[in-house]
Amino acid sequence: MRRRSLLIAVPAGLVTLAACGDDSGSSSDASDSASPQASATSAPPPKIVDGPLPAITAGTKFGEKPTVAKGSGEPSKDLAVKTVVAGGGKAVAENDFIAADYLGQIWQSAKVFDNSYDRKTPLIIQLAQGSIIDGWRYALTGKKTGSRVEFSVPPTWGYGEQGNEQAGIKGDDTLVFVVDVKDTFNARSSARGKKVPQDDAALPKVGTNTDGKAPSIEVPKADAPKKLVAEYVLEGDGAEVGAQDSVLVQYKGVLWDGGKEFDSTYARKQLTSFSLQQVVKGWAQGLTGKKVGSRVLIVIPPDLGYGDNPPEGSGIEKDSTLVFSVDILAKM
Repeated sequence: MRRRSLLIAVPAGLVTLAACGDDSGSSSDASDSASPQASATSAPPPKIVDGPLPAITAGTKFGEKPTVAKGSGEPSKDLAVKTVVAGGGKAVAENDFIAADYLGQIWQSAKVFDNSYDRKTPLIIQLAQGSIIDGWRYALTGKKTGSRVEFSVPPTWGYGEQGNEQAGIKGDDTLVFVVDVKDTFNARSSARGKKVPQDDAALPKVGTNTDGKAPSIEVPKADAPKKLVAEYVLEGDGAEVGAQDSVLVQYKGVLWDGGKEFDSTYARKQLTSFSLQQVVKGWAQGLTGKKVGSRVLIVIPPDLGYGDNPPEGSGIEKDSTLVFSVDILAKM
């Protein structure tokens, strides 16, 4: 599954983070198999029906790798959806990002073309038109975290007549998915780690609210640090972020001089995902080693930010020190 192919090279709104003059910022692929990435066209909303759907014959519990029988007879021409395990968590809305484990196979042959269980890393993907096949959007919207959902996707709401050659999917194949919805994230999401004392009066103080609203950033009336600062504000208990990883974040950026905000996902009401190889060195170094679920204060000196070449129209002056609050919601 080419999970990283779901992200654009530099996400919209990230002009103030994109690395300058560095060809290493291109996205790296996590694997070489196929994912439920979007097809070129979008069809009208499908009718959702209960079945038919093939039986799950082994791995029947949430979080277990399932074994799914071959489809019997002709598949539905509509989108067949069944909640196999009903979760009690947050409901997924369209345009949310979800964290999910999944298995996909072809109805007619039961050939498994992809699964995340063997990779032991859930897929993080946005349920948005153009980001994922329509069958996923319509089948999973409204489901709650903790749910296992099985559904069949006709070509109309899958890969269309062109199929997906990389995955061995033909244009007339109906696809069967089993998806375990582990978490969901949207513009109201926040890190929820343990508060860490902010005792250094020479550093900015960052708010610790977890209500999805932008935290405050209070910059001291002092000289900016000459070296990179990357400190926990809220320390999560998730996996550590590696230098080659991609992350899903909320963030807010202000200038050290004057404390003026120049960029914020909160203001755009849209989460951002990116590879640490795509961003300025201060971000890459500051987030590497930090845990998912954390809020991190990052103070970036000019030599690790934009120096004398800030992005045009960003509101950042030459040789500016940048201050960020970053909520690491997921590792991708």
